[in-house]
Amino acid sequence: MSDRAAAPGGLALVETLVNTVDLLSGADRLGTPEGRAEFGVTEEDLADVRALRESLRAACLAHAGHPPHREVTPLGALLARAPLYVAVDERDGSARLAPVDEGPLLSRVAAAVAQALTEGTWQRLKACELPECHWVYYDRSPAGRGRWCSMSTCGARAKMRRYRAK
Repeated sequence: MSDRAAAPGGLALVETLVNTVDLLSGADRLGTPEGRAEFGVTEEDLADVRALRESLRAACLAHAGHPPHREVTPLGALLARAPLYVAVDERDGSARLAPVDEGPLLSRVAAAVAQALTEGTWQRLKACELPECHWVYYDRSPAGRGRWCSMSTCGARAKMRRYRAK
């Protein structure tokens, strides 16, 4: 679990959503009314939101060069169902993809991913290399080669395992 600063812009939503479950303990914030309220989802939406969460985690694992930890619905197939439109700022003429309806989580996530793609930051959202963690973090390293959500926790564990294996 990361001691890093939150991801920039809309990627903070994606990061927060994916990190609603602790893979080590199994604790899932979406399993609570408060956790669902944080994302504006209902109990009926839970299966779809969890599928979205794991598809996003798989994409973040891919950004770090790792295969998904389990089979998931392809993220592109999920995001294709999100209605977006091109919003143009009247003042400066800038444009961005925006959700047609601010309510659905899928549309907000799709807009965040589209914004990150435009800004070139999508690939920097990664999942920790440690299989029991896979916590999502924003890689701010200059070369973009971060491997762990926290060097002091997961990085130290991985290095100690390699050392002991020798």
